Amino acid sequence: MDEESGGPPRERARTRPRRRASFVGVLGEVLITAGVVVLLYVAWQMWVGDLIYGAERSAQAQEYSDSWQQEYEAQHPSPSSSESSTPAPAPADVTADPIALPQPEDAQVFGTMHIPRFGADYAVPIAGGITRAHTLDPIGIGHYPGTQMPGDVGNVALAAHRTTWGKPFNRIADLHVGDAIVIETPDGWYTYRFRTLEYVKPSAVEVLLPVPQMTGVAANGRYLTMTSCSPMYSLAERIVAYSVFDSFTPRSAGAPTSLTAGAA
Repeated sequence: MDEESGGPPRERARTRPRRRASFVGVLGEVLITAGVVVLLYVAWQMWVGDLIYGAERSAQAQEYSDSWQQEYEAQHPSPSSSESSTPAPAPADVTADPIALPQPEDAQVFGTMHIPRFGADYAVPIAGGITRAHTLDPIGIGHYPGTQMPGDVGNVALAAHRTTWGKPFNRIADLHVGDAIVIETPDGWYTYRFRTLEYVKPSAVEVLLPVPQMTGVAANGRYLTMTSCSPMYSLAERIVAYSVFDSFTPRSAGAPTSLTAGAA
């Protein structure tokens, strides 16, 4: 029907042209998708991934501790209660001359670090070398090759991430004077006490000297230097935490109270 007969008007069938995708439009969509993927990856690395990696480091450190204790007990079986009627003495800290350790191979785990200030469950493996690929990313804390080892006179220098990969040194700036930093090895526990922080340029290798920042000075004490990036998410500087040796507790004496005293 036409308009004069009161019916609906006639409409011509029109074919709408299909929009052709332009190169700019496709490129824009690709870039947006790539940006979302990158943001998700960053979020994973800095939050979700850190939680997972941190839990893995803690579990690995606990496995090392358990293994060293089991090896010690297998080599030094304690008398059964039926063999001795003398009650066991109350546990007490025992200090001894520190046992010097050999230099580790690259990525060779030789100890674990406990810092009560960071929580009672804070434990991270320590291995030789400071490369990301071999030590810092897959293991946790790295030992600067050529610097002293726990028990030596001189400077034990260590490095770890402050962000990502479990961020072992994330709270390094939260340390208080006197806080215990305990390095556990198969032989026992080396306790150091935190003293001060310093911020330096990445080129300031003097912090690794036997007496940190003292060129040409022979060491007459035992020191611990922990380094990480500063500020957060930047490589502009290094934050350095200095500690001094306090005591060595052999495994035969049991875990020292420094492992728990002052735990956050």
